[in-house]
Amino acid sequence: MIASPYPAQLPRHLIEAAVTAALAEDLGLAGDLTSQAVLSPSASASATISAREPGVIAGMDLARVAFSLVGDGIDFVPHLRDGERVTAGGAVADVYGPARLVMSAERVALNFLNPLCGIATLTRAFVDAIAGTGARICDTRKTTPGLRAFQKYAVRCGGGANHRFGLDDAILIKDNHIAVAGGVAAAIKAAEAFAGHLVAIEIEVTTLTELKEALDAGARAVLLDNMSIETLTRAVAINAGRAKLEASGGVKLEQVRAIAETGVDYISTSQITLSAPPLDLGLDVTIQP
Repeated sequence: MIASPYPAQLPRHLIEAAVTAALAEDLGLAGDLTSQAVLSPSASASATISAREPGVIAGMDLARVAFSLVGDGIDFVPHLRDGERVTAGGAVADVYGPARLVMSAERVALNFLNPLCGIATLTRAFVDAIAGTGARICDTRKTTPGLRAFQKYAVRCGGGANHRFGLDDAILIKDNHIAVAGGVAAAIKAAEAFAGHLVAIEIEVTTLTELKEALDAGARAVLLDNMSIETLTRAVAINAGRAKLEASGGVKLEQVRAIAETGVDYISTSQITLSAPPLDLGLDVTIQP
């Protein structure tokens, strides 16, 4: 499947709201006591955000806004854009301005950059692992509360695709829904009767029998949950192109290539948002009195 040629983008109001809350949390009612105690009000700073390991960049606008909202007079000069790779030791951005302000915004900027770059980096590893197979890597709703929009944005920066953002933007019929609804066909019928014409419907199945029931009921998207490689291969053959197939459940980097080679269309994994280690970025600063 072909990824979009256009870069991912975050709405500015989400960025400003999140950064404002983070700065309020860190600066409190008295501001940066350390910088006020140690640094002259007239001191200026030249700083570089650099990578201590290779990775993929995500969250540059959040970092830029952190420095802009802390006060006037800071210049944030990026060297890379979100979605681009950085080498170990590579410069990500330069920051110039009043030393007190630079130091006050440093941690908030890095607290956004480090984990988002980590998600983008791990996502890119998954994407690279299945290159040439035709499958796409997707995220899940297993995200940090309050940070879903940013974490899913980082997945896009890493070359992945987003699954639904919440319970309100698509219908995903899972095993408990099926049990209460009275079976696969009944659940699909009920969903189709309820959904608007632009609302996607996907049903989760755990066996090939359920897959056949879903296909007979006209399912257009089926999530194959926790199936072995052999079962996934059989599922693709049974499907014969009728529905989009998504493999999910305990997907790890070391097995994702084998899953993709079964012929499924999508592979969703919570690993890229829940288990991504932060990318090691740091800010090195020089103070001029």
